[in-house]
Amino acid sequence: MPTPADKIRQLTEELNEHNYLYNVLNKPKISDETYDTLLRELADLEEAHPGLLLPDSPTKRVGSDLSKSFPTVVHDIPMLSLDNTYSQDELAEFDARLRRELPGEDLAYAVELKIDGVALSLTYENGLLVRGVTRGDGVQGEEITSNVRTIRSIPIRLRNPMDFCEIRGEVYLSKGAFTEINRRREQNEEALFANPRNAASGTLKMQDPRIVAERNLSFFAYFLRAPEADVTDHSEGVDLLGELGFSVNPERLTCRSLEEIVGYWEKWEGERDELDYEIDGIVVKLNNLAQQGKLGATAKSPRWAMAYKFSARQVQTRLRNILLRVGRTGVVTPVAELEPVLLAGTTVSRATLHNEEELQRKDIREGDTVVLEKGGDVIPKVVEVVLKDRPEDAVPYTFPESCPICDTPLARDPGEVAVRCNNAGCPAQVKGNIRHFSSRTAMDIEGLGEALVDQLVEQELIKDVGDLYSLDLEAVADLKRMAERSARNLLNGLEASKTQPVHRVLFALGIRHIGATVARNLTHHFGSFHQLRKASAEEIEAVHEIGAAIAQSIHVYLNDETNWAIVEKLQAAGLNLVAEKQADTGPKVLEGKTVVITGTLTRWGRQQAQDLVRTHGGKPTSSVSKKTDLLVAGENAGTKQAKAEELGIEILDENAFASLIGE
Repeated sequence: MPTPADKIRQLTEELNEHNYLYNVLNKPKISDETYDTLLRELADLEEAHPGLLLPDSPTKRVGSDLSKSFPTVVHDIPMLSLDNTYSQDELAEFDARLRRELPGEDLAYAVELKIDGVALSLTYENGLLVRGVTRGDGVQGEEITSNVRTIRSIPIRLRNPMDFCEIRGEVYLSKGAFTEINRRREQNEEALFANPRNAASGTLKMQDPRIVAERNLSFFAYFLRAPEADVTDHSEGVDLLGELGFSVNPERLTCRSLEEIVGYWEKWEGERDELDYEIDGIVVKLNNLAQQGKLGATAKSPRWAMAYKFSARQVQTRLRNILLRVGRTGVVTPVAELEPVLLAGTTVSRATLHNEEELQRKDIREGDTVVLEKGGDVIPKVVEVVLKDRPEDAVPYTFPESCPICDTPLARDPGEVAVRCNNAGCPAQVKGNIRHFSSRTAMDIEGLGEALVDQLVEQELIKDVGDLYSLDLEAVADLKRMAERSARNLLNGLEASKTQPVHRVLFALGIRHIGATVARNLTHHFGSFHQLRKASAEEIEAVHEIGAAIAQSIHVYLNDETNWAIVEKLQAAGLNLVAEKQADTGPKVLEGKTVVITGTLTRWGRQQAQDLVRTHGGKPTSSVSKKTDLLVAGENAGTKQAKAEELGIEILDENAFASLIGE
């Protein structure tokens, strides 16, 4: 019979191997369901035996450690940017310069695809990932290790351990992952990311690793610095990265002539749309490391490498009409209806025009010939109007004064470019709100698709989300493309959604500025909808991570009688509007004490540790002051520990804190 330690070690090794097979080699051997079952088994064992948790446990990939800022780290060796060119002549001059400076030497180039992502530096000690740092300004970057751990193509433990090594590479979003992120953002009426690179960059800087994990970032490694690695050229180093457990781009080539390099560029300039990730050119590097050392670098760039970039792709087409789309929060967005045109492998028939201000700035008119561009951008954009082709009868577009759906006068909020319909009963907003309410990340209602939502609203079976739980089986079954079986599936899905926790209900209401994390924080703090409604905007703003705009938005929403009537419908239907009470854990050993958590903890994430402080009667805060009673110091505690020592504040390490609270 294996001991718990043996079983934890076995599951950790087994799951890490399956993670490597799935995320690096793309050769899974078990189903996702089996993987999740094994992961849950490991998590249960670790919870029962926290002292046996291994540093490379796959359960540590996603913590709940929230951070308001990321510490700055100076790179041992600067992360320089590359000189780049769009010109074959300049590429030829680069090749000629290297041959002049290395006379008589045999030159070979490592040529790779230029991933349109975000550069990242990883540090491993004794085979374990200890630090992930962004490029920053090249000299120093931000440490984002907790977020890096969520990227499954980055190993937490190397397959062949080294005492020390630094790996550099590119974090990116696949086209599929990017499309899914923007689909969710559009559903929530959040601004869409323009391209995968912007989305990847923004994701890496998020404060909650759980959200980072949901976005499915990927990583290609392309550089290895390891004193014990016996490599003489760049290509050998990339091969070794693959052996260490990293995903390396397979589309790389060693070239010995300019013609070979140009041929590689031409091939991928024509085939880049077949890849599931964005590239914006190729990178040409002198392959021999000794030769790289001879040439050195300028203050900004290595002298032995160059990026040969692709031109942005543009096409012209005619703008037939300017349509107006009303979203669930009432924002009215102009959309260009275009004559269909092929651009970068996709037929484009519509493009967003963003807002009234953008429409007027570019003076876009119906009937215009416009230039569409799709460079690093996956979303096509209208770059400009071809004025010489403008029809004589084209007139400037005038934004309407009333909603195109319900005819309510439109409002322009001070300080915002958005134009809004403030009629909460506007059919377009009602449909949008119901789609959001039923979405997977909200109430997760099975069987409630977009077409059915349209019918329910148009047939006046529902006027708001509260009416969903009063739907009649017969009435639903009588709708188009429905029958008793489909109607029953919907009602079963609605019944199942009643078990969703209170924070999901709050998020599902689609209140402006209230995302999933904010909803969780608010319901955790106030405990129920009713207590949240009683709170003033100032009391709401005092909650951790809540700003003035969020506080004002939810205060106004819950104190509006029409909105509160919807909440009362949900309560009558049996939805959870009260947070589950935490079980009594015994004496409140931290009663009345102000506690600061700092550094990296191995047993809990930052949010979990703060929740434990609250459970035991304490008040967690983020900064050390004379009012602080206790500081819990994890690894790399830094300046907060120094300040606590200076002020004579009691300091406990993680084990002592665990003993204090009986964990």
